[in-house]
Amino acid sequence: MDFTWTSANAIAHAVHDGQARARDVVAGALARISARNPALNAFTAVVEQRALDRATAIDDARQNGKPLGPLAGVPFAVKNLFDVKGLPTLAGSKINRDRPPAAADSPLIERLEIAGAVLVGALNMGEYAYDFTGENLHDGPARNPHDTRRMTGGSSSGSAGAVAGGLVPLSLGSDTNGSIRVPAALCGIFGLKPTYGRLSRARSFPFVGSLDHVGPFARSVYDLALAYDAMQGHDPDDPVCVDRPTEPTVPRIGKGADGLTIAVAGGYFRAGAFPEALTAVERVTKALNVTREIDIPEAARARAAAYVITATEGATLHLERLRARAHDFDPAVRDRLIAGAMVPATLVNQAQKFRRWYRDRVLTLFKDVDAIIAPSTPCAAPMIGQNTFLLDGVEMPVRANMGLYTQPISFIGLPVVAVPVPLTPLPMGVQIITAPWREDVALRIAHTLERAGVAAAARPAI
Repeated sequence: MDFTWTSANAIAHAVHDGQARARDVVAGALARISARNPALNAFTAVVEQRALDRATAIDDARQNGKPLGPLAGVPFAVKNLFDVKGLPTLAGSKINRDRPPAAADSPLIERLEIAGAVLVGALNMGEYAYDFTGENLHDGPARNPHDTRRMTGGSSSGSAGAVAGGLVPLSLGSDTNGSIRVPAALCGIFGLKPTYGRLSRARSFPFVGSLDHVGPFARSVYDLALAYDAMQGHDPDDPVCVDRPTEPTVPRIGKGADGLTIAVAGGYFRAGAFPEALTAVERVTKALNVTREIDIPEAARARAAAYVITATEGATLHLERLRARAHDFDPAVRDRLIAGAMVPATLVNQAQKFRRWYRDRVLTLFKDVDAIIAPSTPCAAPMIGQNTFLLDGVEMPVRANMGLYTQPISFIGLPVVAVPVPLTPLPMGVQIITAPWREDVALRIAHTLERAGVAAAARPAI
C-alpha cells in the first residue's frame, strides 16, 4: 500500500486496525526520501535504523495487545535546530557541525513518539533561523515541490518542503518572525504557530528568545491538530512554557466557524500585496462570509520594532561565534547580526516599550472579533537566487520582506494557523489570527475552509 499522500490520521488508523504495519509505512517513507530528496533537498540527516527499530516496536506492541498512541506509525521529521539524540544540532550552520551529538531528543520529539509517531530525520533550514528564503549556503537551498526552481521560504524550509513533497505527513519547525507561516504559504500546506509559550522549546537551538515559537506542519487541519495536541503541556525546562491546562483541539474542529465573528485585516495588510495574495484572502473571506474590515494599529511600526529586537537579541546570542568564526557564517546572516550588535540600547528600549503598547492595543480588537484574516506573504514563491521584487512599485529585498505580514503578529505572540489556498500556477497562504491561547478557534476556521474546498494542500507535480 502506497502511503505517500495518506494523512497521518489515516495511517494511524490503518496501523491500529492491523491493515498496515508501522514498519512498512516507515520503510515507504524512507524509500521516498531516498528517491525524492535529491531533487527537493529537504533532509540533512536520515535516522533510518532508529526509525525502523521504532516502527518494529510499535508493530510488536500491537501484536501483544498493548495500546497504541493516536499517531501510531506516522513518520515525521524535524527542523535541524531540534536536538535529535545522536546528531549534532546544526541549526542550519557550518559552525554547529563541530558540536558533539545531542545526548537526548527535544521534548517535542519525545511527546510525538509517546503518541506513536516515528522520527525519520532532520531537515534543512536557513542558517540560525535568520532567513525567509530557504537558501542555505552550507547545505544548499531547499526546493519548492511545486516548482523546484523556486524557494520554499524559510527558515523552516525543509520542514515545509518535506511535507508538501509527500516525503512525510508531519514535520516540526520554528517561527520567530514568520518561519512557519512563510514556508507553509509558499509550499501550499498547513502550518501552526501557537501562542508564545504554548509548546516547549527546550533542547532546540534558539534565535530570539522573546520571539521564538515552535509548531507543526501538515497537509490537513486534522493532522495539524493531532500533532499539536500530542505536543501540548507544561515543560519546566522552557521558562516561557506556561502551566496552562491542555485544550484538545481535534474534537472541536468539527464544530466549524458558525457563530464566530471574523474580520479581515485592511490597511497595512493590503498595501504591497500582489494580486495573488489578494485573491487568496478574497476566497477565504468569501467562503466565511466575512464583510467586516479591521485595522491592526501601527503594524508597520511593529514590524520595525520586531527588526530591532530580532537583530539585537540574535547578535547577543551569537557574539562569541562572530568574534571567533565570522568567516564561517553566511555573509547575509553575519552582516545583519553585526549590525544588530551596534544598535544603541536606547532604540532597543523604545522597541520594547512600543511592543507592550502594541500588544495591549491589538488585544482590544479581540473583544469584538474572534479571528482576523490576513495574507501570509506578499507574493507566491520567488525564484531561487532572486534578490529583489517590486513591492508597492519599489524594488525591495526578497530575504527581508517575505515576512511583511507575519512579523507584526509573532511580535506579540499571537497564535496563527496558516492555510494554503491552491491557486494557479502556485499556491498562496492566508493567516487565521486569534487571541492568545485560542488555537482551537483558528483550527475550527481552518477546518471550515478545508471542508469548503477553499483551503487545501494541493499535490505538486513531482
